[in-house]
This record gives sequence, structure tokens and C-alpha cells, in this order.
Amino acid sequence: MNNQYSIFSRRCFINNKLIPATIFVEDGKISNIKYVQYSGAANYGNNIIMPGVIDIHVHVNEPGRTDWEGFETATKAAAKGGVTTIVDMPLNSSPVTVSEESFNQKLEASKGKLNVNCGFYGGLVPGKLNYLIGLMDKGILGVKCFLTHSGIDEFPNVTEKDLEEAMPIIKLYGLPLLVHCELSKENSFTEPHSYKKYLQSRPDDWETSAIKLMVNLCRKYKCHVHIVHVSSAQSLPLIRAAKAEGLPLTAETCPHYIYFSAEEIPDGQPVFKCAPPIRSKNNNDALKQALVDGTLDLIASDHSPAPPSIKMISEKNLAKAWGGIAGLQFLLNASYSAMRDLLPIEKFIPLLTSHPAKILGIESKGVLSEGADADIVIWNDEENTFVTEETIMHKYSASPFNNCNFSGRILCSIVNGEVVYENGNFLNFNKGKWLMKK
Repeated sequence: MNNQYSIFSRRCFINNKLIPATIFVEDGKISNIKYVQYSGAANYGNNIIMPGVIDIHVHVNEPGRTDWEGFETATKAAAKGGVTTIVDMPLNSSPVTVSEESFNQKLEASKGKLNVNCGFYGGLVPGKLNYLIGLMDKGILGVKCFLTHSGIDEFPNVTEKDLEEAMPIIKLYGLPLLVHCELSKENSFTEPHSYKKYLQSRPDDWETSAIKLMVNLCRKYKCHVHIVHVSSAQSLPLIRAAKAEGLPLTAETCPHYIYFSAEEIPDGQPVFKCAPPIRSKNNNDALKQALVDGTLDLIASDHSPAPPSIKMISEKNLAKAWGGIAGLQFLLNASYSAMRDLLPIEKFIPLLTSHPAKILGIESKGVLSEGADADIVIWNDEENTFVTEETIMHKYSASPFNNCNFSGRILCSIVNGEVVYENGNFLNFNKGKWLMKK
């Protein structure tokens, strides 16, 4: 395809409906939409044409920890999975993105490596508040903080006092404050191979106590709070009540919390270790229902990979293993597999497209409409995708999603009007752009 072409399907996701349409693409934008089949259009039959998936929670780890992932491999995996835009977290790169200087290093590291679009968050850590305004002026899409140890010493958790100082400033800029909600207490983890013991070491009340704090601060400062990776169903009434009150609070969960459950996780398998942990089936069924009823706004991958040695794969040690799951490539497939029996597809698609775009204020993405960016994924919702090590594009194949048989097969990913991935092949590289808040 050149920079001017058209595509047709009997099921294009437009205005929250799957309808027949021909979509015209020109110079990276959707130039026109006609609700008939044009003879010159590439015909995708009954396959779904929808906005490219937006993953607002990705740890790319470059610069400084490119041996963990990196922009080239992360964005290649994204494109293969139908994700056309990612937003990179301020850790676990080195340096962490907490100043204009480190942000510039992040931008430099990403040059020539973006196979999909990429936005960036800045970090809120103690003692660096004076750098926050400069970061927001540079165009970050949000501010990320932790209420417990992040796993990276150079990105320490904030205190309530830090939040009290930062939230009025963040509100002025109209950005979301993304919060890892766990307030940790003393715990012991005495059986390093036991998943059950790991789960018990990070109980639900760590999460609920942290969310209560953030709801109170959200009420006080009216700063948009976005709670990342909700894992505990006990958190849902708190989120529901905050929304009913009209507070500017949103929340996400992740594919691993709705696709897997603790009962099926074997001991000695650190690929399943993440923080907060994957909980019971009953808990995770409640998370799915919260996506159905709108308590949870979206699904994001929280892609947080590490080399097998740091993930303690051969040692089978959950106590020492890095706590993060490699799942960027599988956001669409795993989420659809988990939710397909609970949600009509017209209600499912916005969880990965328009909802994340709205939360970040990205008006040009997440929809198929005239003038929007031509970020598009075409996929077959009836076929299956079986994951093998050879099909994984992340830097390392270690992932709990290896050997999963997912519903749905990604056929084509279009980024800024360019076909990056189609039918198992990468056709173009480095077609992604930086996504900055104006």
C-alpha cells in the first residue's frame, strides 16, 4: 500500500458499531469514510477493522536496561499484537524519567526504533517535585508514582505529603496521576517456590488501603487519579463509590488478572509473578464484571519484562524473581479471550481504544473517523492464535502467555497510515511517532 489507499470490511468499528464501510487513508490520516464497498478498496471481508489498540501501561526499560527490553523489540511486539500506540513508564529505564534531562535521554534512546507510536510518562518521586513542571511542559502524557517500593531503588515511593504537594500542580496541567496502589506492611515470604505463599505476602488490604488514600486525595484536590493494575475485587466498591460521587478517578486492570487465576498457577513458575499478584478465580471474575459495568475503564498490559536470570526462571524462586509480566504482544488476544463471553464485541473494543485515548486526552487516536490518525488493526475474531516461543517478539520469550491458545488472530497493523505488520510479516519499520501532550 502507498500513502493513499482504501480498505473495506463488512465490520468496521465506527461510532461504536460494526458496520460495512470503506476507509480511505491519505498521508497518515483517515481522509474519508464511505458506507459502501468501493471497488478499488482492499477487501477484508468479515474481518474486523478497528482503531489500533492503545496500551497506556508499558515498561520499555530503555535507556539503561535495554538488556531487559528496549524500544525496538517492544514496539515490534506491539505491532504484531495489534497495538499501534504505547505509553512508556518512567521506570525501569536508567536513568528514570524524573527530570527534563532524563526525559531528553529517553527521547534520544527511542529515535529510529519506534515501530508504533509512543507517548511517555514522567515520574513523581520524593525530592524531585521541582522538576515536575519542566517535565509537563515537555509534553508527558501523565505522572506516575508508587505508594510502595517500586522494585527499582532509584524510583522510590512517595508519601502522602509528596502527593499533597504535587496534586494541585498536576491538576493545573490537566494530566492524570497514575498510582501504583499498594501500601505495604510487614510480611514474611518463607517458601520461595510457593505461589500461594507469594499471594499471601501481598494481601488485598495493601491495595484497598492505598486506594482509600487516593480517593480521599482525589476528593480534596480534584486531580485526575488513575489507578493502575487493579487486582483486588475488594477495591471495586471503593472505585465505584468514588465514581458515583463524581470524582475524577479512573482505573485499569490487566490481561493477566482476568485470563489467569491463582488456582491454576503452579509452584516454581516466576513468569506468573507480578505486583500486585494474580488472585483467585472468584476475585478475577469480579474484575471482569467490573469491566462490564464500567467500574474499571480499560485494560492495559503492564508489560514489565526482565531477563530470565533476573526473573529467576531456572531457580524457580518467586521470592527473588523480578515482579513483572511480559504481555504487551498479547493485550488484544488475551483480553478478548477473557471477555468474549461476557461482553459484545462492540462493548469490548472501547476498553482498548477510545477509553484509554480519552483518559490521556489523545483526541486523534482510538476512533475511526475522518481526520483521525490512521492507526488501524485488522483482525479475525473467529480464528485462534497459539503462542509459541518462536512467535513472541519481546526480547525474551519468558511469558505466562507462552503456549496459550487465544481467541482472535491479528492480520494487519497500520501505524500512521503505513502497514507495519501483515499476515505474519513485518513490512515497514520505524513508522511510529512520539506522542506529546500539547
